[in-house]
Amino acid sequence: MPSVELSKLGKSYGRGQKAVDGVSLSIRDGEFLVLVGPSGCGKSTVLRMVAGLEEISEGTIQIGDRVVNEVAPKDRDVAMVFQNYALYPHMSVFDNMAFGLRRRKASEAEVQQKVNETAEVLGLTTYLQRRPRELSGGERQRVALGRAMVRKPQVFLFDEPLSNLDAKLRVQMRAEIKRLHQRVGATMIYVTHDQVEAMTLGDRIAVMRKGILQQCADPFTLYTAPANQFVAGFIGSPPINFFTANVSADGGSIESGGVTIALGEAQRAAVAPLKGKPVNVGIRPEDLHLEGVIGAAIPATCEVREPLGNETLVHWKSPVGEIVSRVPGQSSPAVGAQATLQAPLEKLHLFDPTSELSLTAAPVTV
Repeated sequence: MPSVELSKLGKSYGRGQKAVDGVSLSIRDGEFLVLVGPSGCGKSTVLRMVAGLEEISEGTIQIGDRVVNEVAPKDRDVAMVFQNYALYPHMSVFDNMAFGLRRRKASEAEVQQKVNETAEVLGLTTYLQRRPRELSGGERQRVALGRAMVRKPQVFLFDEPLSNLDAKLRVQMRAEIKRLHQRVGATMIYVTHDQVEAMTLGDRIAVMRKGILQQCADPFTLYTAPANQFVAGFIGSPPINFFTANVSADGGSIESGGVTIALGEAQRAAVAPLKGKPVNVGIRPEDLHLEGVIGAAIPATCEVREPLGNETLVHWKSPVGEIVSRVPGQSSPAVGAQATLQAPLEKLHLFDPTSELSLTAAPVTV
């Protein structure tokens, strides 16, 4: 299976409006790469340019050893699953799934075998003779996914294929897509705005904002060492807690709302350029503890509890602002209870308030 190389890829719509701005990515042979970001960030535009459905304003796309900027979509050997199904309404489910194979002159025996195998995987066996209008939205999306799967292309492109499914089926289909990748070993590029979907599926995740690539890394690196404040805030559910603090004149501590946090050696080195100036601080909810931790200590009052069964999300009012923590099981404090929230110093994320770049993470990688 080929690699996909995006080099300084750009897309403009006139009047200086850039939907994609200088995106460079090396997608390895057989890799599952997820493009994630809020609506309008350019992730679907990148995918459509790879597919050949959008003209490229600047830069190059290389699939394997071919630059495909001028190659027709049908000749790129890619298969795309759209968010809006794109099924032929006059054809049965079987014929929709078989369409690509028949266009490539596959034998009818091969068509029957591949369509039936894929339909069984996707739970579509009993729907093969129905028309798209007789299916629910989720069933139509499974047909669209099956149509791509039967072709076994060199590159799979997914444009938010699970967005119309219910929660249970979405989890099931995530697992099926993961199994598909493990079975065929194809290069896959997957677009979603759902960061949980991105974290569970991707070998690597590329986070985009306003057409610009913010960071590309494996899920663990992206979560623990975000390159900037946007990535830190976008990845994680519930989101990371942010507050602004002032760095002491000697750089040995930070202070916010009367709470002083003595910094460790690594943090002192990180904030050295900001002595006497503000710094933005991030703490993830699971890194806040009620006891047994030496590090940052924040007095807080419990305002709201959200029981989730295996854990409880607790919303706190504190001198540094409203913050959220995770508490295992049902052992959360009562509303109105006071506590001191503690976080290990190595779990603090520090960001430059002007550039929003991380002061503690390695530079962005692609």
